[in-house]
Amino acid sequence: MSLSAPSTPAWAPLRLAAFRSLWLAVLASNIGTWMQTVGAQWLLVDQPGAATLVALVQTASMLPVLLLALPAGALADIFDRRRLLIAVQCFLAVTGVLLAGLTAADRMPPALLLTLTFAIGVGQALTLPAWQAVIPELVPREQLVPASALGSISVNLARAVGPAIAGVLVAQAGVAAVFGLNALSFAVFAVALLRWRPEHPGGDPDPERFTAALRAGGRYVRHSPVVRRILLRAALFVVPGSALWALLPLVASRRLGLDSSGYGVLLAALGLGAVAGAVVLPRLRRLLSDSQLLLLAGLIFGGALLVLALVPRALPVVVALAPAGLAWMTVMSSVNAAMQLFLPGWVRARGLSVFQMVFAGGQALGALAWGALSELAGLVTALAAAGAVMALCALTVLVWPLRDTRGVNREPAVYWPEPHLTLPAHPRTGPVVVTVAYTVPPERQEAFVEAMRAVGRSRRRTGAIRWGLFRAGEREHGFVEVYQVPSWAEHLRQHTGRLTGADRVVEERARGLVDGDPEVTHLLPADPD
Repeated sequence: MSLSAPSTPAWAPLRLAAFRSLWLAVLASNIGTWMQTVGAQWLLVDQPGAATLVALVQTASMLPVLLLALPAGALADIFDRRRLLIAVQCFLAVTGVLLAGLTAADRMPPALLLTLTFAIGVGQALTLPAWQAVIPELVPREQLVPASALGSISVNLARAVGPAIAGVLVAQAGVAAVFGLNALSFAVFAVALLRWRPEHPGGDPDPERFTAALRAGGRYVRHSPVVRRILLRAALFVVPGSALWALLPLVASRRLGLDSSGYGVLLAALGLGAVAGAVVLPRLRRLLSDSQLLLLAGLIFGGALLVLALVPRALPVVVALAPAGLAWMTVMSSVNAAMQLFLPGWVRARGLSVFQMVFAGGQALGALAWGALSELAGLVTALAAAGAVMALCALTVLVWPLRDTRGVNREPAVYWPEPHLTLPAHPRTGPVVVTVAYTVPPERQEAFVEAMRAVGRSRRRTGAIRWGLFRAGEREHGFVEVYQVPSWAEHLRQHTGRLTGADRVVEERARGLVDGDPEVTHLLPADPD
């Protein structure tokens, strides 16, 4: 599966003023986030039980994404994404000011630090799916891949710059200054969003209800094999990879004897390796498939973890961290671009929120596990185990590669005829049962049943909570498709925007095996109460 687009320059999205302004603001926010992480971790390295506490900083940052990702995605698909982002950035700025003030006043015990870090994580959980879903509104579809790569560059450039700035500030001005600059970075993003005036204001005039939107997003992911495979590949990389981010502060302080500035240099090596990878990656994609890239990246990252475990000298560790940064960026940009390109617009934020949930949950739970293993068996053992697990997970790409979706039409397709009911149906009337009767000659019946399996997945992705295909007992060659949707409004959404060109191809393949026109019936509840 190759997601590269050689005809589109890597920096093309930055020529668009709106994207450029917001990308720079997000870069500032990402730099602040990395400064926050370094400051919080360094504040805890001398505390009792430091290995667990330092790992818990990452857990506190990422766990909210695991808990809130899908609700955040539903909110971003229902409401005006710009206004939602502005409100969240204001909340984050206030939390950052509180964190800086209490730290400056020397009133920041570990429990409170982790609590406020969790609060910032809540804001980030609300920000991520909304921002990711906004990107297709800022750039044309042919620029989505380079825009996704620029997002990875932003994260990794921040990883290179943020820790270095934080290391200097911690040494010269204290951790409170780091927290204060992070609060300022949220304000910068809020101002950039206020200045942006989208051509098409967000917000559905007839939005889905929150709980219905949550269920619809979950159904889409559950019944989409392509999305599930992307999520699997992300998890198999992030869980072992989280050991590096969780344990690197301890490697710096205990094994290498470095201060906060030296720790910043280690993180900068990771970030600079990732930024350099953005230049190399387009060439690699012309030579290797994305699955081959994932295999190579996993082996490189696993090797870097083994170097951290076995080599107690700073220079070799710095050298190993640069290709590890490249490997991290390769995997993250590949799977993120795959999600961006595959998800249809109506469920994009919810699908991306599940991706963020897997990413953050893998980091949060992985960091906790690797921190606990380090506490029990030692730092070297934990890093060596993580390196071995990473290599094994990378090899699974030979069994579970990324699906090739080139040529799959993800544009909205409105091709179902408008339903005409004799009985009145309120949008909330439900559940609604839809039956479709087919006549299929004997020689095509086996192929028809096989083709309808794909149709069933399409129905479930776009709203059906139950689906089945049955033989008509009274008709020798009769088949009846039956599916249930929660409400009449949910069924109308299938008619008016949830289906894509790919769904149409699947349905036409099955319809091509049928004699005559199918007969559609809509069954409404006999007792509306």
